[in-house]
Amino acid sequence: MRSLLTHRRQVVLFITGGVLSALVDIGVMQLLVSLGYHYATATTCGFGAGLAVNYVYHAKVTFDSVTSGASLGRYACLVVLNYLLTLGCVALAATTFDLALAGKLISLPLVAVNSFLLGKFWIFK
Repeated sequence: MRSLLTHRRQVVLFITGGVLSALVDIGVMQLLVSLGYHYATATTCGFGAGLAVNYVYHAKVTFDSVTSGASLGRYACLVVLNYLLTLGCVALAATTFDLALAGKLISLPLVAVNSFLLGKFWIFK
């Protein structure tokens, strides 16, 4: 029973970290746009800030792990993998149904599950 509660707690913390990361990503992007930065620069900075918050939050809060160069490298691999997974879903939906957004929406739960499992059993083990 205790294991089940720990698992549920990790899932809730994982979701909370994802929401926090998204808010940082969007907040930094919007702040920089409002300050006159080009949207591409603002988007890149927001994305980077969100990734940094995501990595540290999940290492320290969700998985109670020590950050290291190795875990950061594994996290970078996960980011690339999830990016490719997202691109694949979007491309498949765009070419099959002419609905790129559908592919993006389908990729979101896949990326979330992939991130949780790889985070728990590989990145922050």
